[in-house]
Amino acid sequence: MGSARTSSSSRVALAILLLCMTLVGQSYAQLKNGFYLGKCRKTNVEKDIFDVVNAAYKKDRSIVAALLRMQFHDCFVRGCDASILLDGSNSEKTDGSNASVRGYELIDACKASLEKKCPGVVSCADIIVIATRVAVFLAQGRWYNVETGRRDGLISRASEAQANLPGPTIPVPVAIDIFRRRGLSADDFVLLLGGGHTVGVLHCNFFLDRLYNFQNSGKPDKTMNPTTLSAFRKRCPRSGSNNFVFADQTKGSEFKVDKGYYNAITQGKGVLQIDQQIALHPATSGIVRRLSVTGDFAFQFGGAMVRLGRVGVLTGSKGQIRKNCRRLN
Repeated sequence: MGSARTSSSSRVALAILLLCMTLVGQSYAQLKNGFYLGKCRKTNVEKDIFDVVNAAYKKDRSIVAALLRMQFHDCFVRGCDASILLDGSNSEKTDGSNASVRGYELIDACKASLEKKCPGVVSCADIIVIATRVAVFLAQGRWYNVETGRRDGLISRASEAQANLPGPTIPVPVAIDIFRRRGLSADDFVLLLGGGHTVGVLHCNFFLDRLYNFQNSGKPDKTMNPTTLSAFRKRCPRSGSNNFVFADQTKGSEFKVDKGYYNAITQGKGVLQIDQQIALHPATSGIVRRLSVTGDFAFQFGGAMVRLGRVGVLTGSKGQIRKNCRRLN
């Protein structure tokens, strides 16, 4: 039984490695800025998506964090191909690692608007990337030009989401390696983690162990700021709670795409274990310090998002342009 499990684990590990290598190897050369110019009659595709996202943002600012999480989770599994949007009993969105992903209805609304004006032209994969850029801008992030021309994938498996999405306790070197396999650097890793956690909330169950029994020690994580620990314990009792805390613990920065997150984690105010570890690990601490004291994040985050958007894309004759983002044509 032991050798059988080892063999099975080895096959799974090899499959994941091959998938990662494939994601890096696929070409994004056909992506370009303004891909849809002149392709949707008189409609400006990016402006149309902007208007839909802007209307949603006015009602719910948390949509920014939702879209950032959606793009990351989509691109890290099979590449940026909108596979996370597909419905199904065993699709990516059904896996526990995607339980906190939301915003599907907003993508549906963008798609429905465009299908009325130019059917079968704009991919769901491009809608995710454009909509996320809009959300970042509305949350006071710097505008960046997105590359478009992706096509939508045909496969979505829960098992691949579970195998490829890094968890909140992942060691920093392992996380860096996972990003590297997708053509992303350590700087990209720190920028994308910070960008994803500079807005939004995190529920207590994701970090409860850090407050009471870190790594089965019976004690809290000693790297957490004592004042932050006390505040979190009030919000998150040992018995469990549906409460949440802001991912960015810099007051006044909770809904802004800015460098507040980096200021917080340099003070021991990281919420998740990985948040605090990137401020402490020698491979990333220097990057964190630089982002916390300079204006680099505002200028560099968009570039990291563009590079994320190149991972494993389908272009040309590959994939399809879905008519409905939740199902194949």
